[in-house]
Amino acid sequence: MTGEKTKGRKRHIVTDTMGNILGVIIHAANIHDTVSGIHAAIEAFQSWPTIEKFCADNGYRGTFVHEVNGRLLMSIEIPEKSKLHEWEILPWRWIVERTIGWFNHSRRLSKDYETSTSSALAMVQISHFHTLLKRL
Repeated sequence: MTGEKTKGRKRHIVTDTMGNILGVIIHAANIHDTVSGIHAAIEAFQSWPTIEKFCADNGYRGTFVHEVNGRLLMSIEIPEKSKLHEWEILPWRWIVERTIGWFNHSRRLSKDYETSTSSALAMVQISHFHTLLKRL
């Protein structure tokens, strides 16, 4: 999966509550989020087995929830959309959005410049290392 050359990417990241990346998977854009998101969750859980639960947005309903429950034996929290059709901040969702926003400070991540998913993954990791070093 990490060496394929395609146009268009999707990034799935797992973060802690401070925005530190625990797991990241990058793949071709033609794979649905509910099917591929489990790989980032598994990667994060293997590296950090003390994770107690996952939170996700509505795009991960269905297969992802069943996979997390079945493979990792963990609960997952997906907040319900507002019935009032008003804009609102979903709990915990802003942490992931903020972390993805930090990627935009890296010029190589502002667009899909990389030709392989492995080089795109390396750029995400380098960008996150840079963010961590600035925090020191």
